[in-house]
Amino acid sequence: MPSSFSAFIDWPGAPLTASLVRNALDVLNPPHADSPIQPGNLLQWSTYDSIDHEQVLTRPKQVLSSSYTFRKALIRKHFLSRVVHAYLTKHPNSPLKRAIPATYELEISFADELDEMWTDELWELAEKLDGGDSWWILKPGMADRGMGIRMFNSKEQLQEIFEGFESDEESDDDSEGQAQASNTAVVTSQLRHFVVQEYLPNPLLFDPHEFSLQGSPKSGALEGHKFHLRVYCVAAGALKVYVYTRILALFAPVPYTKPETEADEIDLGPHLTNTSLQTELGEDNVRLFSELIGSSILSNDQRVFTEDDLEDILTQISDALGETFQAAVDSPVHFQALPNAFELYGVDFLVADNRLNENGSSRFQVKLLEINSEPAIELTGPRLTWILEDLFKSIAKNCVAPFFAPEDSEAWPVGATRSHFRKCLDVETRNWD
Repeated sequence: MPSSFSAFIDWPGAPLTASLVRNALDVLNPPHADSPIQPGNLLQWSTYDSIDHEQVLTRPKQVLSSSYTFRKALIRKHFLSRVVHAYLTKHPNSPLKRAIPATYELEISFADELDEMWTDELWELAEKLDGGDSWWILKPGMADRGMGIRMFNSKEQLQEIFEGFESDEESDDDSEGQAQASNTAVVTSQLRHFVVQEYLPNPLLFDPHEFSLQGSPKSGALEGHKFHLRVYCVAAGALKVYVYTRILALFAPVPYTKPETEADEIDLGPHLTNTSLQTELGEDNVRLFSELIGSSILSNDQRVFTEDDLEDILTQISDALGETFQAAVDSPVHFQALPNAFELYGVDFLVADNRLNENGSSRFQVKLLEINSEPAIELTGPRLTWILEDLFKSIAKNCVAPFFAPEDSEAWPVGATRSHFRKCLDVETRNWD
């Protein structure tokens, strides 16, 4: 049966994504379009830069896009910090309040600008640093894949970090290629916006090697590793949001140790879990979160991680993402949901182990770190490519097919899960009718 639409697919530099898109569309069998400008019904399932956004806005009933045109409120760390802060000011009892680490914004080009900032916009952070008992992470607002991440616990250390950025940049001017000397190098002249996030002192820890990929137990002593969760999230139309319940756990390459105040140079290895910085390890430190059921919790009492624990964490993730997208909707300048668009995001969460809580709340607490557009799905590794195949087929089924062939469907309430898609938000912000 011929398809009612053609498909423009363009993923330069991302062959895995292109393959997943084509495979997901096999059942719908659309003819291939060579250009994002075509007569008739058109799907543009491509990178943001390849999409003709004018077609999306001027032909809303015919053209479906795989990206929203305006979504800085989600994918830029400093914008996300602002919209969440504004939302929590209006909704102080939101569950999102517990799911966001303390965050501060910096707009800075040169290290000497910090002197004035400590008594102005960063006075609260300055007080916390003067206390000397907390650690913080610096992240460029517009970089990804771990670029520019640093740790510090004093004003002097932050000053040294920015002086180091300037020194690296000057060295690059003298000797081409020096900026690549560090896997986390950053050029401050190109990045003015930074965020400072509180470093969580009590991460949930597992040993990813407690059971090998073949299922055999580890022979030596267990060692706790820090990890973060990579959650794939799909926004559709204006606006439904789904969490893909097959979640990845991405582990740090070396066992966790608390950061040391006395260290001359902080080893980021036990603290950074970004797989972009561990390409030499392959998929050795990537697990399905569900594969950790039955593993020993090494951040405290070594009881085993249960299915109920996983469900509790998944519920927190769903609630936090629903509220985050609602916060973005409330900031229409920087996020505009369109009925004829959908988008896949890679969302990173850390899980804090609060151990025994006297107030009866959950032992575990998720913390939203960042939201990434066009996530680096190739880092999932060959072993788990099957979950990506399933994810993209679910996107085609739930986002693409209903747009071009709408039909009555069974009600899907928020909180319900179908085909590993859990709906976490369902609001109407715009309708082309």
